[in-house]
Amino acid sequence: MYKLSPSSWRRWACVGAALLPTLGHAADAGDLRQIRDEIDQLKRAYEARIQTLEARLQQAEAQAAAAKDSAARAEVQQAAASPAPAAAPVASAGGGGGFNPAVSLILSGTYSHLSRDPEGWRITGFVPADEIGPGDRGFNLGETELGISANIDPWFYGSLALALSRENEASVEEAFIQTTSLGQGLTVKAGRYFSGIGYLNEQHAHTWDFVDAPLAYQAFAGVQFAQEGLQAKWVAPTDQFIELGVELGRGGNFPGSDAGRNRPGATALFAHTGGDFGASQSWRAGVSMLWTQPQDRSWDEEDLSAAQVSNSFSGHSRLLVLDGVWKWAPNGNATRTSFKLQGEYFRRRESGQLTYDTAGLALADGYRSSQSGWYLQGVYQFMPQWRVGLRAEQLDPGTVDYGSNDSYLNVSDYKPRKLSAMLDWSPGEFSRVRLQLARDKSREGQADNQLFIQYQMSLGAHGAHSF
Repeated sequence: MYKLSPSSWRRWACVGAALLPTLGHAADAGDLRQIRDEIDQLKRAYEARIQTLEARLQQAEAQAAAAKDSAARAEVQQAAASPAPAAAPVASAGGGGGFNPAVSLILSGTYSHLSRDPEGWRITGFVPADEIGPGDRGFNLGETELGISANIDPWFYGSLALALSRENEASVEEAFIQTTSLGQGLTVKAGRYFSGIGYLNEQHAHTWDFVDAPLAYQAFAGVQFAQEGLQAKWVAPTDQFIELGVELGRGGNFPGSDAGRNRPGATALFAHTGGDFGASQSWRAGVSMLWTQPQDRSWDEEDLSAAQVSNSFSGHSRLLVLDGVWKWAPNGNATRTSFKLQGEYFRRRESGQLTYDTAGLALADGYRSSQSGWYLQGVYQFMPQWRVGLRAEQLDPGTVDYGSNDSYLNVSDYKPRKLSAMLDWSPGEFSRVRLQLARDKSREGQADNQLFIQYQMSLGAHGAHSF
């Protein structure tokens, strides 16, 4: 075995001592490179992870924005599907719960200056309904509307609209229950309600843009057609608003009559669609059909001998309504300026038996008629709180056949028409004062210059109005 001498040990020890720092430095350099490589790998991994998280965040934000936009469209569609009740059905202590119903009150009044006696007002060539026309001259207490509404339970909502007239008479405008939890865009209403036909019919008078209803509504619907019965509405789950509705009712109001039948006296079908044009424009259009079966529907009229006689009609009445509305507001913000264009077309066909002078001669014979009418109005909000509007309207007498009673009743080819202009000021969200001027040519040869000053005030809980 080879042995190192003491001197050799000393020599190798010196060499090892000299090489040891070099080897240590080499090991330190390798470790540093390895550490740097691992740090670089971690940085690359974290950067990739951060990029992935950022992409997921952007995707989530886009989905949230899309969901919010879809929810907003659904809310607009639901609002257009049916007018909001007198107060939003929220079951809370202060929002119309079953034990604390929401209460609203509409106060209105009018001053009327009419150049013709309103007692003789009528629409030439058209069968009149009750309570139509411009109203009385001078100062008048308008219709006061009391509304009570609340959620009844998780399945039903209830609403009452009580109208108080200047003659100290109370009448029920609406009193209905409505489902809240059927889902799938379906709602069912039962009771008394304004029919969903057309555009303006479903809206209460205090939401109108003019003091009075258009001539077409007065001639064909007796101002507003109210049903007592059932209504079902379905809103499609689509981006574009699509609403379908059907009604079965008693049919006791004009153009129908209360015949006391077991079967329904009125049926209505309607369809509406709408959507948006960009961020500043929206629209809605619809078609409606109303079938009624009047029985001994009576009215008073002046015959060819200038005598006042009472007549009656029994048969079938069919009313077609086409409606459309377009709204504009910069980026959807109507607080400063906006514009609304609205119009409807009516066409009614009736056939059956007419009895002339029911209290005297009582001459009965066949009756057929086909008549139409329209109105078109625009309302421009030119600055906050101020609006101006113009409405043009006309009726077409069409064809009327009284049978053998033609020798007693007048058949006119006169086209009643009217032009109205209004200016209103809304100092607050719940108050409005309106000035309206009109040239009314409803009566042949008797133009009526009309001036109205109206106030409308809303008190208490009152929900948003329909589109």
